[in-house]
Amino acid sequence: MSTAHGARARARIEVTAAIKDEARRQLAAEGAAKLSLRAVARELGMVSSALYRYFPSRDDLLTALIIDAYDSVGEVAEAARDAADRTGGEAAAPVRRWVAACEAVRRWALAHPHEYALIYGSPVPGYVAPDTTVPPASRVGLVLIGIVRDAIRGPGVTMPPLPAELRPEAERLTADIAPDLPPAVATALVAAWAQMFGLIGFELFGQFHRVVEDREAFFRHGAGRLAASVGLR
Repeated sequence: MSTAHGARARARIEVTAAIKDEARRQLAAEGAAKLSLRAVARELGMVSSALYRYFPSRDDLLTALIIDAYDSVGEVAEAARDAADRTGGEAAAPVRRWVAACEAVRRWALAHPHEYALIYGSPVPGYVAPDTTVPPASRVGLVLIGIVRDAIRGPGVTMPPLPAELRPEAERLTADIAPDLPPAVATALVAAWAQMFGLIGFELFGQFHRVVEDREAFFRHGAGRLAASVGLR
């Protein structure tokens, strides 16, 4: 790579990062629905035509922010799971790993409320997420699936109940997300995944105001109950 080409590549990386940073500031101030490429360009002292060379449309910029957010929360969940592997007693490993990953997601959400709202809040009017967002969006779920899969292969799990009327949906769902898991476990896991984000969303968006005071302890207890609901011992 020539020196000139390398300098251009570095400059592009720096400008792209600056555009995203300004867009995140706009998310915090105005919300995703009001994100504007022209406003971003104005704040950065760029002409709109120059910014379009980096992000051809508002939706392209939104997609980049969404992917970054999913990757960021996925990374902290993975890191927390791995850190839990290095501490504590082996018998408690599955629950410890699960709770550690859930708590890491909560901490990330509290530190990045506007990015959390972008990916787990209300849909942005007129925006349709492309397929490129699917792998990053799956990272937290794959952490939880992996913890349960390791538990089945190791100390085992207590099989959750599965009502007969839910079995066809459970088998379809399992085939889609984790064919190697028992349908009862996969179904309970999806419910637990949704409930975890429900707990976080209630805290982040104010529904726990004047209801739950020690929210960290409350969430830790809730995460432990969710671990039990998928059969982790």
